[in-house]
Amino acid sequence: MDRKYSCYCGLYCENCAVKVKVEPAAKVLFDEMKKAGFEEVVNFIPGGDGFWPFLKGMAVDGMCVSCKDGGGDPGCPVRICAKDKGVDMCVLCGEYPCEKVAVFLERNPVLEHDNALLAGKGWDAWAKLQDERKSKEFTYQE
Repeated sequence: MDRKYSCYCGLYCENCAVKVKVEPAAKVLFDEMKKAGFEEVVNFIPGGDGFWPFLKGMAVDGMCVSCKDGGGDPGCPVRICAKDKGVDMCVLCGEYPCEKVAVFLERNPVLEHDNALLAGKGWDAWAKLQDERKSKEFTYQE
C-alpha cells in the first residue's frame, strides 16, 4: 500500500474505479490506436488534438493522484479542513466524525468500517485491508 494514495476522508485511491478499470482500459485503447497510426492523423480528426494528449496522459502517466498529492477537488471541505488541522486522515482528528466528512460517509458506507479500523488498529491493519481489496480489483463505485 502506498500511503500517498490515502485520502483525508479515508478513501484509498488505488481502489477507485478510475484506477482499477478506466486507466487500464485507456492504456489498451492508447496502445491500439498508436499501432493503428492515430498519431499521424490526429490533427485531421475533429477534437483529435485534444483527445490524443488526454488519452496518452491517462494511459502513460495515469490521471489520478490522491487529494494529498494535488488531485481531486481543491475546494473539497474535507481536504481543506484536514490540511488546516494537520491531520493525515479525518478519523485521526479529535472532532471526527464532523458534518464535513458526513457526506462522504453517506456516499461511501464502507468508509465507516475503514476509518474505524484505522482508528482502532492503526495503519498496518488499514493498509492490509486496502491491499487485499486491490488484489481482488475492488472498487468503491460498484
